[in-house]
Amino acid sequence: MNVFSDTAFDGHEQVVFASDETTGLKTIIAVHNTNLGPSLGGCRMWPYASEQEAIHDVLRLSRGMTYKSALANLPLGGGKSVIIGDPRSQKTPELFRAMGRAVEQVGGRYIVAEDVGTSPEDMEQIASQTKHVGGINDGSDPARTGDPSPFTAYGVFIGLKEAARFKFGSDDLTGLRVAVQGLGHVGYHLCQMLHDAGAKLIVADLNNNSVTAAVNAFGATAVSVDDILATEADILAPCALGGVINDKTIEKLRVGIIAGAANNQLEHDRHGDMLREAGILYAPDYVINAGGVVEVHYCREGKPVAETNKHIEGIAITVREIFERAKQQNLSTGFVADRLAEERFGLTRRAA
Repeated sequence: MNVFSDTAFDGHEQVVFASDETTGLKTIIAVHNTNLGPSLGGCRMWPYASEQEAIHDVLRLSRGMTYKSALANLPLGGGKSVIIGDPRSQKTPELFRAMGRAVEQVGGRYIVAEDVGTSPEDMEQIASQTKHVGGINDGSDPARTGDPSPFTAYGVFIGLKEAARFKFGSDDLTGLRVAVQGLGHVGYHLCQMLHDAGAKLIVADLNNNSVTAAVNAFGATAVSVDDILATEADILAPCALGGVINDKTIEKLRVGIIAGAANNQLEHDRHGDMLREAGILYAPDYVINAGGVVEVHYCREGKPVAETNKHIEGIAITVREIFERAKQQNLSTGFVADRLAEERFGLTRRAA
């Protein structure tokens, strides 16, 4: 079981392993960087095939949260936690209360929130044991439901419009063809926003009911999950799994822009260079999908949704800066985004 030698370790400040025999809790909490403030990141529950797979995932995700929070101009660092287990069969209130005790022992360096496999109800159980939890809706703002998905989608929408402005000279989406891969909570909310903005939607998802709903509600054109990445469109919005931009798919792409909600869309950093060489403008995913973490922060601070949305709209400024730097320096947008984030959270890289 390797931590320090894992490719995603990247100088993590702290990695905590915790367990509880009574509830069966097995968790890893990773704190990547706290230069800007306490680390914040979701708790993912997943039936990992091995402990090493869980370690790699939590390290990779926590590092990504440092970069995401920095580029979202939040006073937060990056962290993440994972629970090894099947959320469909192994969830209990007692398990999440044990998770709360584990978070409490980290002493405020890590703030937990929901993620894949966990829910607002699970966070309520955690909150019974620690104050270091985000995304708890106190009911003070009727516009807040406790679901961060609409805010994530709003950030993607803002970033997508800025990409259209940079690439096509206007952020008017009327008549533009947008291929949306994945119609989960974020993808479906994004479709609603795109439809309202006049875009023509092409959609794909493994869930046929979600596809049917999008066709009926938005007049979307349905294609198979195997064909969506090769579909001719103005913009591709990956909102499902990561790693979808790779050696095999790049040669099939027939779009001018990639701007979506999925995390880690590039299989490797070099694929950002390949997109640049192909003339495809890529809006780095962790820049434009930060709306959810912005909402978690503002909810925790007790600030109204209107302030959340105003902050999210600032994503456009960061995206524009990344695009302009990348163009001037002839670099990939992903490379530029990483360097800009490092400037903001104060990473000093050792000379080679």
